[in-house]
Amino acid sequence: MIVIETERLYLRELVNDDLESLELVLSDPESMQYYPEPFNRKQVEGWIQWNIENYKKYSHGLWAVVLKEGNQFIGDCGITMQNIDEERLPEIGFHIIKDFWNKGYATEVARACMEYAFTTLNSPAIYSYTTIDNIPSQKVAEKIGMKKYKEFDKNGVKQLAQVAYNPSV
Repeated sequence: MIVIETERLYLRELVNDDLESLELVLSDPESMQYYPEPFNRKQVEGWIQWNIENYKKYSHGLWAVVLKEGNQFIGDCGITMQNIDEERLPEIGFHIIKDFWNKGYATEVARACMEYAFTTLNSPAIYSYTTIDNIPSQKVAEKIGMKKYKEFDKNGVKQLAQVAYNPSV
């Protein structure tokens, strides 16, 4: 079932059959350079299960990002509840397989997820956070209209949180 659709992409719930495709991004050292380490197969399985649980608990999570043309899986993107400096907040996250970087896909799906948060979830604000060094993800957040919210430490690593507020609230 399609949850969100954009001009070039659609987002659907992750399923266990996405394991090998999702491994292409979550197990890749370059794609995961801002994480403590790339995921192993068991961690990718856990990632999918965590999102399936999020769908049930929150009616959202990270969804599979699929190119309409060719029906090709290219990553994940969505909204998860995250601990941002001791606050539980809705956060847009994404991981795109590196063969599909620099084509505007992350910005396209992040923008669609922000609109979903505002129009479907009626969220007063949506956040994004990254390590302070993850400039590419910070630029995606800026492109969709997010502004600096705060810097904070998480597990001894400096983070930058960005925010966009719902214009209709």
